[in-house]
Amino acid sequence: MKRATTRPLATALLAVSLVGCTPQVIEDDAKPDSTNSSALPGGPAPSGGPAEGGLSLADAIAKMPTGVEQRDGYERDSFKHWVDEDGDGCPTRAEVLIEEATTKPKQGERCALSGGVWMSYYDEVEVTDPGKLDIDHMVPLAEAWDSGAYDWTSERRQAYANDLGAQSSLVAVTAKTNRSKADRDPAAWLPPAEAAHCTYAADWTGTKLRWQLTADDKERAALVKLADACPDTVVEYEVAP
Repeated sequence: MKRATTRPLATALLAVSLVGCTPQVIEDDAKPDSTNSSALPGGPAPSGGPAEGGLSLADAIAKMPTGVEQRDGYERDSFKHWVDEDGDGCPTRAEVLIEEATTKPKQGERCALSGGVWMSYYDEVEVTDPGKLDIDHMVPLAEAWDSGAYDWTSERRQAYANDLGAQSSLVAVTAKTNRSKADRDPAAWLPPAEAAHCTYAADWTGTKLRWQLTADDKERAALVKLADACPDTVVEYEVAP
């Protein structure tokens, strides 16, 4: 399945900030989270997102519905992920790695990948071993559950966990940063690379709007603070089917 490329303008701003930087090669030996999973049913998302050109980060934050988090009943297995939705032999994890590689990897049997290069935007670390990357759900599965997914069907939770319809939904990052983030929202965790904060705020907000997930008061306050520091950041999203 071809992955949609709808990351906000903030990503371009981040890319500019990285020009001239000497990338750090990861030495962390953490193994990727093999319990995570894959893809959104094909077809374009329906209309319902912002007007052409996107929304300012502040305006996008204002559009998020407010709600109280509900963790009761959450189990990670409620979100079946890393599936092979299109039957091409590559599960969602591999689809993301292929799409995000700065140097495309070779594909072996069962979509085993080798020889690629990736840039983890959370910490600006260059990675050459896909085994040292996790695929992060921008809005973690537990946070999604808290914010409304507790009331979804199992099919919709699978679609969320494998969302290839928006580039910001799933991102390849170092295992170290993914596990540092865990299930925390922006009130409790931000990427260690300060240059990534505007992009991260836009990606988080766009994902919540795409899936119509709520935000609690602390989360919203943290995002509003980021918006004040990111006046030129644009959020683009389409509401998920």
